[in-house]
Amino acid sequence: MELQNRVAVVTGGSGGIGYAIAEALGGAGARVVITGRDPDRLSQAALSLRAHPIQADVTSEEDVRRTWTDTLDEFGQVDILVNNAGTGLFSNLVDMDREAFDRVFATNVTGAMLMAREAARHFVGRNGGNIVNIGSTAGLRGAARGTAYYASKFALRGMTECWRAELRPHNVRVFLINPSEVITEFARKAGFRQPENPTKLHAEDIAHTVRSVLEMDDRGFTTELTVFATNPND
Repeated sequence: MELQNRVAVVTGGSGGIGYAIAEALGGAGARVVITGRDPDRLSQAALSLRAHPIQADVTSEEDVRRTWTDTLDEFGQVDILVNNAGTGLFSNLVDMDREAFDRVFATNVTGAMLMAREAARHFVGRNGGNIVNIGSTAGLRGAARGTAYYASKFALRGMTECWRAELRPHNVRVFLINPSEVITEFARKAGFRQPENPTKLHAEDIAHTVRSVLEMDDRGFTTELTVFATNPND
């Protein structure tokens, strides 16, 4: 797909992987919409990216609907949804807090579904479109303390396969990108230390992957792609 003048919506686009994806798509000529919850941070990111900002929380059905209405009013169409917004929680099962567990699923699973539902309604109507879900290698195997985050990424992977089966007859491509550990602020927010490390993946590596899979001709697509660092050193 030629990205020039395409319209892309990137959730969680004010920082980290989402910011890098928005930057990569904008660099390829796409018109980019970024969403985020923090208005100041969102405004700064939009100014830097020359993107259209929409303050929205993907866990809010009202915010999701407003995101699509605002985008369509501004650009008249949407060609790409990147479901990037995500949050993490890492806790032993015996210490798991129900409210924190629910928050992870609200963003990583329900939020992705709400955004994709509105995308699908638009894409089916125009007989074409692209949904890119940012998953994780956490969705490929379990690990200690991973009950909330890993399970949410397993769920996203399952939803991706369901959406792909439903939407292929409408010429909608549904991708899943599974990064391994990426150096971003996600770690700090999730409660663990992650020092800068040039041997591990950075946000721009995932952005490159997203741009690359989208740029393949529409007659084909990469269903799922996992990205590892070549030789990471702790």
